[in-house]
Amino acid sequence: MESQNFSMEDAMRLIQSPAGQQLMKLLQSSDDPALHTAMDQANQGNMESAKDAIRKLAESEQIRKLISQLGG
Repeated sequence: MESQNFSMEDAMRLIQSPAGQQLMKLLQSSDDPALHTAMDQANQGNMESAKDAIRKLAESEQIRKLISQLGG
């Protein structure tokens, strides 16, 4: 799935998957400033900055595992 072709339908399908649900819970329970920065950047439409900010979170083995289950 290329990011250019990523639709809201694709996002909902990922979020509703078991791995997506686990990832959402893990991120919601995180108090990491990188998550807040990524969310702020995404809300402003700065998707590249959001990706850069969230890379730090992706260093977690648990998050990497969930992302790989999502096909990322």
